[in-house]
Amino acid sequence: MEDTPLVNGEIISDQTCISDRTMIHELDQKGYGEIEKEKLFLKQFETLYLLYANKLILKKGKKYIDFNYFMNICQKTDSEILTKFLIYRDLRNRGYVVKDGFGFGSDFRVYERGHFGEKGAKFLIFGLNEGQQEKMGNLQKKIEEITQMGKEPIIAVIERRGEVIYYKINKMNFYENKSRLDDSSSL
Repeated sequence: MEDTPLVNGEIISDQTCISDRTMIHELDQKGYGEIEKEKLFLKQFETLYLLYANKLILKKGKKYIDFNYFMNICQKTDSEILTKFLIYRDLRNRGYVVKDGFGFGSDFRVYERGHFGEKGAKFLIFGLNEGQQEKMGNLQKKIEEITQMGKEPIIAVIERRGEVIYYKINKMNFYENKSRLDDSSSL
């Protein structure tokens, strides 16, 4: 993150817009944002990360926007933004390029180190907060869809202290064991 220069951005209709061509190229090469009409638009979690790292000067009109103010704005439209930010920040700090997920309940696509722009994402990560419940059927369906795409599904669990723990998961099968159920009822 140290090698990312200070960037100027502006909020345009709830998105952060970068107009400087040099900055657009620099950020795009590092996997930030999406280019549209010669401008770079950052996702909310990317904006939060750059604000957090003091690499972004963000304005809305003439008003400067800081991390806390922008987080409050984001939480009004996305109740999961803090979870996404914590996972995104952790992955970026570990040196991964991270992009928005594309369905299947995944929050992020994560590229192997050094392979962004050369290969597709290797991992699809979805976040859960500690104590949050997830139905096994839903989890199994997500895992099957992700593995059919040739990606590795990973659950990122946010502990109460904000620490992120990653679990690589594989397809799982649950079989009803009727013979054991019958044996236990005869006791």
